Amino acid sequence: MNLKNVEKKEKNTAVLTIEVGADEFNDAIEKVYRKNKGVISLPGFRKGHAPRKLVEQMYGADVFYEDAVNDLYPVVLTEAIKEAGLDMVGYPSVDMKELGKDGFTFEATIGLRPVPVLGEYKGIEAPKAEVTITAEDIDNEMKPLISRATRQVVVERPAQNGDTVVVDFEGFKDGVAFEGGKAEQYPLELGSGSFIPGFEDQLVGVSAGEEKDVNVTFPEDYGAAELAGAPVVFKVKVHEVKESQTPTLDDEFAKDVSEFETLDELKADLEKKLRPRREESAQKDFENAVLTKLIETSKMDIPETMVEYEADRIIEDYENRMQGAGFTFDQYLQMMGTNRAEFRENAKVAALRQIQGDLIFGAVAEAEKLEPTEEEIANEYQHMADQYDMDVEVVKSAVPQEEIVHQLKGNMASKLVYDAAVAVAPVAEEEKAPAKKTAKKTVAKKTTAKKTTKKKAAEEAPAEESSAAEEMAEVSDAE
Repeated sequence: MNLKNVEKKEKNTAVLTIEVGADEFNDAIEKVYRKNKGVISLPGFRKGHAPRKLVEQMYGADVFYEDAVNDLYPVVLTEAIKEAGLDMVGYPSVDMKELGKDGFTFEATIGLRPVPVLGEYKGIEAPKAEVTITAEDIDNEMKPLISRATRQVVVERPAQNGDTVVVDFEGFKDGVAFEGGKAEQYPLELGSGSFIPGFEDQLVGVSAGEEKDVNVTFPEDYGAAELAGAPVVFKVKVHEVKESQTPTLDDEFAKDVSEFETLDELKADLEKKLRPRREESAQKDFENAVLTKLIETSKMDIPETMVEYEADRIIEDYENRMQGAGFTFDQYLQMMGTNRAEFRENAKVAALRQIQGDLIFGAVAEAEKLEPTEEEIANEYQHMADQYDMDVEVVKSAVPQEEIVHQLKGNMASKLVYDAAVAVAPVAEEEKAPAKKTAKKTVAKKTTAKKTTKKKAAEEAPAEESSAAEEMAEVSDAE
């Protein structure tokens, strides 16, 4: 390998011109031949015994070139980067310039790890909300307990909004039953909005034993193209009408749903559990605001390939999460009313912020000469082993120590920055200067399309209430 030239470009990129000679290239070709000769057949030779020269004569002198180049260039590129003393980030872009029996020459465009110029990172002022717990907050905490204690009771009267009707139904388009439009003994809460618009409204007033044709039109943006915007008829049979009977909120209720003897004790416990969650949320918002200010006052030129790489990692993590929840990634995107292109753009926003934070805290660690102790490194390995239920030695063999050290130094630096930051009272909304409105994308954009045969699967997916960048950055940070 011969590193012929290194040209540094703008935005922390570099172009390396690398030459691979005949001997090195021929060795790579020989390895490819030996790896594949077992499947090569030539007339007059047993499979696996055809000489390389005859194979090249029959199939062309370049028959093994592509595989040899693909095997060789990552190795020589790594060597060249090391020789040049560069720190590559992201994906390399390779452009073949010359290729023949005497070797090949290629250019590799790589991203270089930026070195940020830090702004002032101690004493940053950022807003932090004061945590208060109101009676309404406690009432909201009570709702799941009330819901679990609520009973469904069969009633002999016409159905009302809020009632649950147990129905059979089948949907027809132009007189033909369509796929996914049939269910039996389905419990449907009227007014829940879980079915397409108009469906539930038409069942208000029905009684047990009645049958009814429900005429509705699917939304234009419904997920199934053959049904989008189409008028359909659902033939519905009502088996039961049930009303919800909510419990009286008294001491007896507290005894039934908790280990407490009185309602006041239960409410006090709910407040006790809610407060640390609110404090954690306030602290997280505070730290996000501190990081935003630090990013704004620091300078760094981040190569696009670095962002693309991190975005791919975020998307891969989402795909794994969805698979664990029983969905394909495409199903998840459909439920969230988005597509791969939009999701990727949001992932890139999150990736950029994640990279900025990582670089900044790395620079702070260097400036402050922060180093984890051997004990802290050992504890982190043990923590990972416990987390994944693996032997600690297995974790050590899979995760290089320098990766652990980098992570711990970043944690130490972020703690230093956040501990030194100064919390100030948030500016009241009426005091804020009018700002130019900008569109804010979110991954969790809800679709207006409703499921007709089951509750939205999105209800079973991870909650998505934050912005795309915030949510995705959390996913990335969790790793």
